Amino acid sequence: MPYFLDGNNLIGRARGSARPSEEDRRDLVAALLERLRATRARAVLFFDGAGGRETSLGRLSVRNAGSVSADEAILREVGRARSPQEITVVTADRGLIRAVRDAGAKVLSPEEFWSRFGASSRQQQREENVDIEDWVKYFEDERNRET
Repeated sequence: MPYFLDGNNLIGRARGSARPSEEDRRDLVAALLERLRATRARAVLFFDGAGGRETSLGRLSVRNAGSVSADEAILREVGRARSPQEITVVTADRGLIRAVRDAGAKVLSPEEFWSRFGASSRQQQREENVDIEDWVKYFEDERNRET
């Protein structure tokens, strides 16, 4: 069962950015590769943008939609599938959700997708660093020390 991932939507949900940078894209690809490595899942990550290129990275393929939007590219691929009911599209875009369901595919929210595939080691490391940094800041404040 392949996952079709709405890349700009995933980044937008995670970073609150309507226009992801190349760094945002690289970070998303790295996080997905790490999480998919331990599974049998396959995913196709769609980005808005020129080129219409596809890059295969093992269990993850990355596609630039070219002259159409990523949403349109996802819908085209669902429409071409022999068994669209075996495809799960990951997005929070309401219009895309409706169209994908009408085409026979399943939908998963980005939050459900991330929880299904667990936290990446980079994310866990960042969370640990934040916790330690928060504690250090807390105890540096004189008001938080016992006298």
